[in-house]
Amino acid sequence: MLDFARAICYSGYREGQSPVDGIYPSLSQVVEDLKIVAQHWDYIRIYDCGPHADLVFNAISAHDLNLKVMLGADMAAEENNPNCPWGANYSAEILAANRIANEKQINTMLSLVDKFSEHIIALSVGNEATVDWNDHMVSVERLIGFVKQIKQHCDIPVTFCENYIPWQDKLAPLVEVLDFISIHTYPAWEYKTLRDALQYTKDNYWSVASRYTDKQVVITEAGWTTRSNNRGIERWNASEEIQAEYYRQLMAWVEEEQVVTFVFEAFDEPWKGSGDGDEPEKHWGLFFENRQPKVVMQ
Repeated sequence: MLDFARAICYSGYREGQSPVDGIYPSLSQVVEDLKIVAQHWDYIRIYDCGPHADLVFNAISAHDLNLKVMLGADMAAEENNPNCPWGANYSAEILAANRIANEKQINTMLSLVDKFSEHIIALSVGNEATVDWNDHMVSVERLIGFVKQIKQHCDIPVTFCENYIPWQDKLAPLVEVLDFISIHTYPAWEYKTLRDALQYTKDNYWSVASRYTDKQVVITEAGWTTRSNNRGIERWNASEEIQAEYYRQLMAWVEEEQVVTFVFEAFDEPWKGSGDGDEPEKHWGLFFENRQPKVVMQ
């Protein structure tokens, strides 16, 4: 179980940097980021066990930063998914290679645990790898196997981070082996306005928490983008002012209910999504890519 604390998702990629291209931030850039983050939050969530994770742990260790980490594994597709709108049909060779890569990702996670366990509060065996629309589908049985492997190695709490919908039924077998449940809730992606946003977030949370009353439910992503190109989120429904008000309402509720909530996210990430500068995926940060604060943090 995670104690309540202020929490945020962190990915340090700046202009010209991308995990896809293997271009990572420098250690000094990550240190700069985490010194900003540590002024406001206690927990951070990171998404994979590659070079970016090494940078994060080395920055925390070298500078004695008061941050604890939820470390995630980056799962590649092990199954084709015809429901993915942008395509998720892979050759047998690619799927086989992905299975090997996922096993390596878990082994790397365990190596990081051995080196940096004092900084780690939880481990996640993946991110949005079971929801209907994803392009990196992994079976529930496979995830259960990874959880059991981790638990044989260490006693750090294990979770899986996913949209609230698969927890209703599909992930019930996985819940049995997890230490806590991690859900994502995005009112803006579901065509909600600010007027309905907090209630929608609460409904998402309780749809899971009321089903699994013996498990802690953590929100590992909740936030609001500040720009959009009208694809998925209408342009008028994305702004710094809306983000600031949703954040204010969200924080008041989670503090009252003591729901651990990782806000998505610390900094804007230009590498994400399409080449369109208004692509909403690029603009969820509470800080701009240049590390200047948006309205929410002013």
